[in-house]
Amino acid sequence: MAVTQGRAALLIEPGKPVVVEDIEVDAPGAEEVLVRIVASGVCHTDLTIKNQNGAGMKFPIVLGHEGAGFVEQVGESVTHLKIGDPVVIAYRAPCEKCPACRRGDPRHCYAALRPGLRIKRKSTGEVCSQVLRCGTFSTHTVVHSKAAIKMPAEMPLDKACLIACGVITGVGATMNTVKVFPGASVAVVGCGGVGLSVIQGAKLAHAKRIIAVDVNPTKLQWAKDYGATHTVNALDGDPVKAVRDLVTDDWPGYEGGVDFAFEATGLMRCIEQCVRMVNYNGTAVNIGFPGSEDTVTLNIGNIDTGVYWNKVNLSVCHAGDTLPATDFPLMAQYYLNGELKLDEMISRVIGLDDVEAAFHEMETGNVIRSVIRFD
Repeated sequence: MAVTQGRAALLIEPGKPVVVEDIEVDAPGAEEVLVRIVASGVCHTDLTIKNQNGAGMKFPIVLGHEGAGFVEQVGESVTHLKIGDPVVIAYRAPCEKCPACRRGDPRHCYAALRPGLRIKRKSTGEVCSQVLRCGTFSTHTVVHSKAAIKMPAEMPLDKACLIACGVITGVGATMNTVKVFPGASVAVVGCGGVGLSVIQGAKLAHAKRIIAVDVNPTKLQWAKDYGATHTVNALDGDPVKAVRDLVTDDWPGYEGGVDFAFEATGLMRCIEQCVRMVNYNGTAVNIGFPGSEDTVTLNIGNIDTGVYWNKVNLSVCHAGDTLPATDFPLMAQYYLNGELKLDEMISRVIGLDDVEAAFHEMETGNVIRSVIRFD
């Protein structure tokens, strides 16, 4: 198969803005597929990789990991996909070989299936890295075939792309990382795209109270629109006390606090707050992407909110601990049934040349998701 000509948003060197350049994409190898990208969400993780000077990846780097499109070429041994299939690209397709996969726990795969390096910068011939094995800020990319998840024909791909990261991370945190039970009380700290997806997941799980916490009134209004029953502006006082005071029970020994508190900010103080928000044997969940030097200090001995006496559980969510082949079609069906909001999450539709501006707006504006459209 011939080399495919395309365009991509690249990081060329540390500290430099995103540039859009011509690329050449080799044909897929065994168990790989070449996908023509239709749409890609602009996720905060891509901005983090830019701000962390590549986060250890080799330059040049093709950005993007929330992509959807159509299969254009299939490599040897690929039998479950064909040319023309609509797909969403997953970045955590289980490797099937690590200890977790071998013991039948692919949701906690230690690694992930990855493609060969098939994308080259046309001007120099340099081989490009792909963010999270995806590289979806590109007209075309090559991924492992099991990371290309077929979508229902009626699923719009400019909405489906959001499933790939932000949506599955948030909803999956409530379904896979922990299991929010019917009637549970939930706090969500940080109401961006992931936090709003946590709220949607808690609603799907029939939580009784969903308390949204943020410092931005616009995001708190979004939280109400997505299913929060209460909101707390953390600038108005102690958010821990505010959350605990919102949860009551007739049992005389009840001290308040939620069953689950989800941190969706990447801020270490918010993890500490979540630990203190939960009730006895409650669970705090860290979702946000930390820096390499970030640390958290937790009180162990406080009789009301300390880790020991309150028997606090702390969990970490990686991409919603998703099994993409199962979970992505489920999210699509929730959307098609009218149970999952995706249209409303798209704040801006942009072109490939607008990525740098989208990053800036992400840092300064009220944006849930910008989505790149390629057609």
